[in-house]
Amino acid sequence: MEHIVIIGNGISGVTAARHIRKGSDKKITIVSAESDYFFSRTALMYVYMGHMKFEHTQPYENWFWKKNRIDLKKGYVESIDTKNNTLHFAKGDSLQYDKLIIATGSKPNKFGWPGQDLKGVQGLYSKQDLENLEVYAPNNKVCKHAVIVGGGLIGIELAEMLHSRHIPVTFLVRESSFWNGVLPTEESAIINKEILSNGIDLRLSSNLKEIKSDENGKAKSVIIQETGEEILCDVVGLTAGVSPNIDVIKNSEIETGRGIKVNHYLETNIPNIYAIGDCAEQHEAIENRRSIEAVWYTGRMMGETVAQTICGNRIEYKPGHWFNSAKFFDIEYQTYGWVWSQPKDKETRFYWEHESGKKCIHISYDKNTREFIGINTFGIRMRHDFFDEILTEKQTVEYVLEHLADANFDPEFYKLHEKDIVAKFNTENNTNIQLKKKSWKRIFSNQLK
Repeated sequence: MEHIVIIGNGISGVTAARHIRKGSDKKITIVSAESDYFFSRTALMYVYMGHMKFEHTQPYENWFWKKNRIDLKKGYVESIDTKNNTLHFAKGDSLQYDKLIIATGSKPNKFGWPGQDLKGVQGLYSKQDLENLEVYAPNNKVCKHAVIVGGGLIGIELAEMLHSRHIPVTFLVRESSFWNGVLPTEESAIINKEILSNGIDLRLSSNLKEIKSDENGKAKSVIIQETGEEILCDVVGLTAGVSPNIDVIKNSEIETGRGIKVNHYLETNIPNIYAIGDCAEQHEAIENRRSIEAVWYTGRMMGETVAQTICGNRIEYKPGHWFNSAKFFDIEYQTYGWVWSQPKDKETRFYWEHESGKKCIHISYDKNTREFIGINTFGIRMRHDFFDEILTEKQTVEYVLEHLADANFDPEFYKLHEKDIVAKFNTENNTNIQLKKKSWKRIFSNQLK
């Protein structure tokens, strides 16, 4: 019986295992050194904040794996012998495979800062990170102050987590405005204000120089590069992005760049080895997509794709239109298509912001053809299926605004803003767009797809 071994029990690896089982009777083994069972990584912050227990982050009951004949092996893979199809583990044991799927995810970036490996210095990615946070920042008596280094999505999640336990936080962001390499100026400014309004000490244009140690090998302070200021702290969160976790393939013949290089079928240069999820790097460009995309839904899609190939239906990975979502304290963020931090040559923009300063939409479209390119929405929930369809159909910005009511997904009794949004567009562009009534037929048909 063909043996499929998967390194990594995150969303990519587990999705691959589930779909291989649906399509075959192959022997399946998932290997992980992190946890006994698959859990939702994006839910870790809610465990710390007290909204759920860790066991609530596990989508499947513990009996699920045995029932579905998916073997689980806990262990750290030290090396891969690609010639003999063998994994070698840190404890000296080994495991043979017929086909191997590498789904080892990401790891927090470290840039050689002095003190980056001290106790109390950590990222926010793994179950172990959550456990360490409970040791070094269980409350504001043990942790009187925390410093977060890096202004991305993980950094702001960690800030909210610590804030929920009333731990003072200093947030070092090297950019001149929060996440302005991704967000346009207007949205970035909204997040700056949201961070400050929650009592976070936001330091823009600030870089970490070093982390100082106490006599017990634990972090006691950080030094800021630009000013030399020393900030006393008990925890340092390193959240300056993530990189593909490819340590497992060192000294192997598997080809790498920043990640493990794969083609459109998620195949590596070794015929029976695949890579999926955050650790995979597309070496053949996919239009309007990055070569490495460390987001949950692309990992799931890669797992489904590689399972089809392993079960005899070799298909390409096609991620479709870009979308993502996040939460900045109390402001929900969604993006569909592309709204770059700076518009491209052929683009023009429309921006609307609510008087509260907590809601906005930002639309990008082609200045010549009027084709809709993408939207950012803050504080207003929009339907993914609506924009996925609009992008596929290459509809105009005018069409999108006419049907904006169909896109809205806010709960009942929320105040709606479509009329104000369309009115501003008409004023700025000397147009006469009329907002159409919500089409329940369209909404229900989308939900049934």
